[in-house]
Amino acid sequence: MITTDICIVGAGPVGLFAVFEAGLLKMRCHLIDALPQVGGQLSEIYPHKPIYDIPGYPIVTAQQLIDNQMEQIKPFAPTFTLGERVEQLAKQADGSYIVSTSEGTDVHCQVIAIAGGLGCFEPRKPDLQDIETYERKGIDYMVKNPDSYRNKKLVIAGGGDSALDWTIFLSDIAQRVTLVHRSDSFRGVPDSADKVYELAQQGKIDLLLSHNLLGVHGNGVLTHVKLSNKNKEEFSIEADNLIPLYGLTPKLGPIAEWGLHIDKNAIEVDTFDYSTNVERIYAIGDINTYPGKLKLILCGYHEATLMVQSAFKYVYPEQKLSFKYTTVNGIHAF
Repeated sequence: MITTDICIVGAGPVGLFAVFEAGLLKMRCHLIDALPQVGGQLSEIYPHKPIYDIPGYPIVTAQQLIDNQMEQIKPFAPTFTLGERVEQLAKQADGSYIVSTSEGTDVHCQVIAIAGGLGCFEPRKPDLQDIETYERKGIDYMVKNPDSYRNKKLVIAGGGDSALDWTIFLSDIAQRVTLVHRSDSFRGVPDSADKVYELAQQGKIDLLLSHNLLGVHGNGVLTHVKLSNKNKEEFSIEADNLIPLYGLTPKLGPIAEWGLHIDKNAIEVDTFDYSTNVERIYAIGDINTYPGKLKLILCGYHEATLMVQSAFKYVYPEQKLSFKYTTVNGIHAF
């Protein structure tokens, strides 16, 4: 049995920052994540993706951010259970909880902080015949190693931020990048859309708006992608790789059975402290919802900060919380 103060479900950037804020208040944390490494979606889906809205960093890659956060929380010696999914929750007579995982790990804690991002997630796949045949044989749903596309003919499908960002990033790596989008406008950040239009005007990428994916073909591995234009004319282009970036389908998994108030696969919280309707259970980051919610890492950091302030009363019920600035108090290990 692992004993800790706060059990954090999810080891992404928001969960890791909660460790830092909890450590400042002398609270121990144990993190559980179904993924085999820390970093959540940042490390699993787009470790090399540039992030621009972290204060103090004009640009930082997703993995660099996670690496920096791991260094930041090192003084507080958090413990981890990775590659295991949270399955069961048992409330104890004193109000504490025992959290059990899919592999039989038990964690006894005073407070639970759900920081699971989108929860258990699966990529949204295009409805194409035989698409499973070419998965990992030319079709990828996330970019894990950009260099693997070096000098390849690459087709990216989608119109959101991920499709735009990866089109820009991979235009300097792949032999040719073709961005296919079913609409004539993008859903992503306007600045990124402008950069994609500029690359297309310069002839550095092929941009096919108002086009749809129709099929994939090959001989054991992907060789061609079939498309149609707005006039319903069909044609094929050569492709070593196809990356459909249509977003993720979130699933809460067993957490959905914990009696929490849930709205469209997100956990409802009180913005006073990001507590749920179940005592001693909080939800922070992309997995929660409230009026005005923005799914930004920066907002998750704010939520984590207020959450640990509230959790303190369960961990140290006899003590009065005294807020202190790190510039005055410093950072001290346990």
